[in-house]
Amino acid sequence: MRVNKKYSCLPAEEKGIHIINIRAIEDIGYDQHESTLLNSLSKNPDADCKYGLYFRDGKRKVDYILVYHYKKSSAAKTLSRKVHHNDSSVRSTKQDQPLPGKGVQLEMGESEPQVDYHEDDKRFRREEYEGNLVEAGLELERDEDTKIHGIGFVKIHAPWNVLCREAEFLKLKMPTKKMYQINQTHGLLKKINSVIQKITEPIQPKVAEHKPQTVKRLSYPFSREKQHLFDLSDRDSFFDSKTRSTIVYEILKRTTCTKAKYSMGITSLLANGVYSAAYPLHDGDYEGENVEPNDRKLLCEEWASYGVFYKYQPIDLVRKYFGEKIGLYFAWLGVYTQMLIPASVVGIIVFLYGCATVDENIPSMEMCDERNNITMCPLCDRTCSYWKMSSACATARASHLFDNPATVFFSVFMALWAATFMEHWKRKQMRLNYRWDLTGFEEEEDHPRAEYEAKVLKKSLRKEHKHKETDKEKLTWKDRFPAYLTNFVGIIFMVGLTFAIVFGVIIYRISTAAALAISSTPSGRSSVRVTVTATAVIINLVVIIILDEVYGCIARWLTQIEVPKTDKSFEERLIFKAFLLKFVNAYTPIFYVAFFKGRFVGRPGDYVYIFHSFRMEECAPGGCLMELCIQLSIIMLGKQLIQNNLFEIGIPKMKKFIRYMKLKRRRALDHEEHVKRKQRYEVDYNLEPFAGLTPEYMEMIIQFGFVTLFVASFPLAPLFALLNNIIEIRLDAKKFVTELRRPVAVRAKDIGIWYNILRGIGKLAVIINAFVISFTSDFIPRLVYLYMYSENGTMHGFVNHTLSSFNVSDFQAGTAPNDPMDLGYEVQICRYKDYREPPWSENKYDISKDFWAVLAARLAFVIVFQNLVMFMSDFVDWIIPDIPKDISQQIHKEKVLMVEVFMREEQGKLQMLETWKDKDKKKGENCNNHSPRLSRSRSGSLSSCHSYPLDV
Repeated sequence: MRVNKKYSCLPAEEKGIHIINIRAIEDIGYDQHESTLLNSLSKNPDADCKYGLYFRDGKRKVDYILVYHYKKSSAAKTLSRKVHHNDSSVRSTKQDQPLPGKGVQLEMGESEPQVDYHEDDKRFRREEYEGNLVEAGLELERDEDTKIHGIGFVKIHAPWNVLCREAEFLKLKMPTKKMYQINQTHGLLKKINSVIQKITEPIQPKVAEHKPQTVKRLSYPFSREKQHLFDLSDRDSFFDSKTRSTIVYEILKRTTCTKAKYSMGITSLLANGVYSAAYPLHDGDYEGENVEPNDRKLLCEEWASYGVFYKYQPIDLVRKYFGEKIGLYFAWLGVYTQMLIPASVVGIIVFLYGCATVDENIPSMEMCDERNNITMCPLCDRTCSYWKMSSACATARASHLFDNPATVFFSVFMALWAATFMEHWKRKQMRLNYRWDLTGFEEEEDHPRAEYEAKVLKKSLRKEHKHKETDKEKLTWKDRFPAYLTNFVGIIFMVGLTFAIVFGVIIYRISTAAALAISSTPSGRSSVRVTVTATAVIINLVVIIILDEVYGCIARWLTQIEVPKTDKSFEERLIFKAFLLKFVNAYTPIFYVAFFKGRFVGRPGDYVYIFHSFRMEECAPGGCLMELCIQLSIIMLGKQLIQNNLFEIGIPKMKKFIRYMKLKRRRALDHEEHVKRKQRYEVDYNLEPFAGLTPEYMEMIIQFGFVTLFVASFPLAPLFALLNNIIEIRLDAKKFVTELRRPVAVRAKDIGIWYNILRGIGKLAVIINAFVISFTSDFIPRLVYLYMYSENGTMHGFVNHTLSSFNVSDFQAGTAPNDPMDLGYEVQICRYKDYREPPWSENKYDISKDFWAVLAARLAFVIVFQNLVMFMSDFVDWIIPDIPKDISQQIHKEKVLMVEVFMREEQGKLQMLETWKDKDKKKGENCNNHSPRLSRSRSGSLSSCHSYPLDV
């Protein structure tokens, strides 16, 4: 390939990967005879090309689109007037794929126009890159006469020979002519399956790919030498649009632009603005009159519609259109949503059990009984007065809805549910791998990222400047050490910021509670706790939503400065950082309420203070579990409603509207553009670029944490997650089909690092629920009282047992209530929730023996619960095989059938060779019998006759 050498790098202080100075623009000529890139100049595109889905000839399908910005300067206009395209009716393959942009020469007498070096540099890089694409076998066609002002499009088509070559390189498994019968169930199982199919028929999508298969084609990695094995009767449909775009994208990543000591693939060219976008086309329109049937329209009707929310997803069609990686995401989301149904049912039963037994709960009845006349100590210093325990009756009754013996069972159930879900997904994943011909697929190392190549280039240029001869450069840990240090400091700072915000909300709660306690109205004083809790949780929710967006951007920036080598490495590092920051952000307020609130309060007369003025918060008389439930429910529902749904609907609509207004402003400049109909690639260019699956997975993983980590405090969490996911599936489907450009199909056999994160959350959930039940709820103190202290074997007297006594004369100076007669009588002894010695004891206010008995029982419960549930989870993991038995049999059957096919092929070759040898012997005998003289004189001819089989 001819490379122009009249380029020079900028001075050392201005060296960069995106600017190259061009010295002699006027000396760079264009050879008209070498020009083969077609330029679409027709104002009204033919209907034969289906408005952009095909080349202008209406035969070659557009497999990929490259988009670039251009400026029509005076130089460009001069050049464009001199371009001459040879559109002869008879074209060879080489004539259809010209080297771009070399068909013009400036006349000697013309004055040199004013040029933009940056734009010309980009144009020359595009010309060389497109020329290299043509040399790789691709066919190109340019279109700059579009409705979008200043935007040019390069249409790319991969001919048959290129598709075959790349399919062999990529080891794509393609269906062969050989078909075999899939093993069917017999007897009772067959009848059960048929009944289930009839029952579920109304909720099955009406697509061909979703129907149960009885036969399957044998698949084999494509090979040009074994094309006879494959069904090539229809070459146009043998490689579907998803596979064609994948093949073209691999060529685009592999092809480089080497001008000015620069090696660039499509990722580098996109990063440096040489091209503004690169994407495959959608199959066509999904709505409107006279729309031809296509997979996109079918997906919109049977998948991306809220009216079919009750139906199964057409996962095979999703995979066919978007590729395996996106297909696996929606398959996982579907399995997760299905598994939430039994969890929701059990959660509702547990909640209803709490509602049914609330009137029979003796502790809450004792708290509501005004005859007990229990006087509680003030909740704050000076401004707060003594209060009756019966005033917290509503809180105690509500706490029983979530703090009852059934919640312990539900925690064990959800731990086993998580293990069963993971095993069920592994089995589903293996079924999909078998159906999608991914068995035996191994991911190969990806191409280096653009940023990595740029960093390596800068490093090599620095060493060249110092006159050092170096081998092929690569980034070491020393090069990345500043980035690693920045990552460490940045993550620590972000985690510290989250803790600081939570601490600020705690200060808000304490100060607001003290301020409301001064209220002169009785209703204001009675609703202090509810008001403070609700407003603080809303503040937490707003902060979490804002920080989620901020942390997502920071995690991406921290990953970018690390400069990972491949896209896979970049994605994994980004996922780890984003998950760590968002996990801390979402769960820190909940962890505070569950495990820290009310633990470091002190006691009356010796309280713990913040800044010497604010007393630490106390739990309600019914415990902190009710407040934990409120905190969890508001944050979970708020995130799902605001962040997951409104943001996903509102932000894309807003971006679409902004793009529409910009295009409308551009069209006002050119009245002729209103007449033309948009091409398919123009319509797709106006769609939102695909940003990856990380935000979608992250959203569901955080929700999975809400469902499993603190489920003991909120049994209705699976139900709300289920309702959200029913909408989420259709919302994501509509976004992928109608709002986003078509992503490049990526092969994948699993969901990657997300599976390990899910397993980690499942294990962590067992530990957290054990601590929530034993330390946050009153389950263990009740058991201890029932079996150790109860006189009649009932819970009567439990509330009094959990309260300690305090002599009001022992208040510190300045902390006693300003109005001690607020209840209408003088208080001598007030009560507070703790296990301490009474004031008439020798060791007054010291921790009592009851405290240590309850603590020992709590720790014992944590150990027993954790080990028991872990054992049960591992037992479920062990007893359920990862690979379904029928799938393992089918995979083995495929291997046996493939061996048989090749053995028959070898036997056929041997028989054909023996037949040829027999024929050759007969011919030799005939030659010896009929013309011996000729045989002796023309031994060369005879020998050539004998060598015929070898040549064949």
